Amino acid sequence: MTPDRLCLHSYWRSSAAYRVRIGLNLKGLPYDIAPVHLVRDGGEQHRPEYAEVNPQHLVPVLQHGQRLLRQSLAILEYLDEMWPAPALLPATARDRARVRALAQLIACDVHPLNNLRVMQYLERDWGVPQAERDVWTRHWMQEGFAAFEALLQHHPSTGEFCDGDAPGLADCCLVPQVYNARRFGVDLTPYPTIVAIEQACLALPAFDAARPERQPDAP
Repeated sequence: MTPDRLCLHSYWRSSAAYRVRIGLNLKGLPYDIAPVHLVRDGGEQHRPEYAEVNPQHLVPVLQHGQRLLRQSLAILEYLDEMWPAPALLPATARDRARVRALAQLIACDVHPLNNLRVMQYLERDWGVPQAERDVWTRHWMQEGFAAFEALLQHHPSTGEFCDGDAPGLADCCLVPQVYNARRFGVDLTPYPTIVAIEQACLALPAFDAARPERQPDAP
């Protein structure tokens, strides 16, 4: 790779990879996709050659020249530091803390509980039927969305997006999780602020181009 070339190890339906695609698009950065199929043949993320890229056997990994960057939130903050405009984080420490908290609510508290490897473990090792796994998934999404909605509603920093009138780090995390919620049949009626922000985001080309169904490895 050339020193400045970006390549994203991604899976079309991975929420974490979806976050990074949005961030790259918001920054206007060209990048290549290196597909990693998380299901086929037991999961390509478990192959020895990919384990050298990421010992966690997870996507995404962003390759920037010879550097390998892991963990979606760390990658997004790296992008913000390397290419400051347009910013994914607000200008003040107080506002950055709020946005990081919103992003981590999704990425650290909600998403891990409905992650593919968790679902596979519940099925393979504990024999939990699909219907019960779906109930589990919806429960934790609803818990997280209820908190997220409360943090957004009536907060002076909430605008058309999670923070003001430009999309940022929190929106990069929220939109993929709403996509997951729709997949699993979560009733989004109790979360009008979340839905409004999602629709505002998806109207933007950066979010639209990052949709799972628009990815080169989508079936």
